[in-house]
This record gives sequence, structure tokens and C-alpha cells, in this order.
Amino acid sequence: MSENGTGAASRKGRPRSPAADDAILDATRALLADRGWAALTIGDVAVRAGVAKTTLYRRWASKQELVLAAVADMLDTLRLPDCGDLAADLESVVRQFAALLARPEMQTALMGLVADSTRDPELRLRVREVIVDPQKRLVVEGRAQARARGETTAANAIDVDLVFDIIAGTVVQHMLVSAEPAADVWVKKFVAFVGAGLMGTAEGLPED
Repeated sequence: MSENGTGAASRKGRPRSPAADDAILDATRALLADRGWAALTIGDVAVRAGVAKTTLYRRWASKQELVLAAVADMLDTLRLPDCGDLAADLESVVRQFAALLARPEMQTALMGLVADSTRDPELRLRVREVIVDPQKRLVVEGRAQARARGETTAANAIDVDLVFDIIAGTVVQHMLVSAEPAADVWVKKFVAFVGAGLMGTAEGLPED
């Protein structure tokens, strides 16, 4: 499990308990789903997790840091399979990401963090450090797999930051801003569009 507690106060002495970490992050996600961003408090999380409030604060110094850790922990479950070609790999990741975004705790957490970060530059930086940048690993892995399979045209076209922004940004826009589900037909059209761009051709794009 990912701790992502960079902004939390360091703890000396007895090692941290992974079981307590898991209980706290699980409680955070449950309360986000049940009560929403505004009603989430450190005290309620501690009660639900069955730990002392001081135990929680030793790990994460604020509500925002706690929620960042809970979101990062979920995103760290994303995996890039080797499905045999770049388009299939991409489709798998998009579907995994969409499934996470469909969860109410993820939606509440992301919308709350984004809203708060508009008035807090430090939080905006933390969102990038804890949530955004680590998940670019999937694009790096995808590029390496494409190269290993000899898909050199596609692999050479992959700019990690740009491709990540296109994929993650589009799925977030579609599901959280436009409030549309990631239906099967939409996923296939989106993957075909991105894949065609990476391959430098419009061949294979489905017609309306």
C-alpha cells in the first residue's frame, strides 16, 4: 500500500503499523462516499478506523494530505497488462481508470481536492506530486512495451506528459465534468482515436 505521507509529520520510535494505515485509508474512503468532502473530518476518520486522533495526525498532517494518500492508494492499483499491442494495452488502462472514477469516494475526493487547490498553490503542487506524476509510470511502461514489440512508430510518438494529459484529462472530463459514463462504445472510440494519433494514421477510426 502507498503511504504518500510526504507532507505529514515524521514519526520516531516504534515503526508505523501497515494495518493502521490501511484502516485509516479505508475509513477515509468510506466516509468520503457516505458523507462527502465538506463533512469529512479527521476526528470522524479516526473513530471509524478505530485509532487515536493523534495516531492519524502523526501520519498525515491535514485532511487534504489524508485524502491525497487515500486517492493515491487507489490509483496505485492501476496496472498495464501486455495485451499484445498498444491499442489493447491502452484500452485496458482506460477501463481500469474509468472504473475507479466511477466510485463515489474517488469522485468526491478529486472534486474536493481540485476545488481547494484553486485557492492553495501548495496543495495544487501536492496533487501533482502525489496523484498525477506517479501515474505517468503507466505511459512509460506502455512506451517500453511498444518498443519491445517492435511498434516503433507508435513508441517514438509517445511524449509521456502529453499522452498522459490526453488520456487522463479526457477520461476525467468525460466522467467528472460532463458526468457521462464510460460506456463501452465511448471507450472503444476514444482508444481508437488516441491509438490512431500515436500511429500517425487515421486508419481504424470507427465511423459514427
